[in-house]
Amino acid sequence: MLVLTLVLAAIGFALLVTALTTGSVLWAWGCIVVCVLGAVLLLASALAVGRPDDGEQAPAPKRVDRRR
Repeated sequence: MLVLTLVLAAIGFALLVTALTTGSVLWAWGCIVVCVLGAVLLLASALAVGRPDDGEQAPAPKRVDRRR
């Protein structure tokens, strides 16, 4: 999913350069749509990394005895 986000960022940059060189608002809106889609994918990927799988449980934290 991160590779797809990187590809979308490259496409968005190309659309931005095209919009700036041609002066067309249509290319600029295409850049905005592609960049928003990439941001949503990046957010979904970041949220998915923090969760354990359905079958796995998060390990219990180890207890440290600090008494001396």
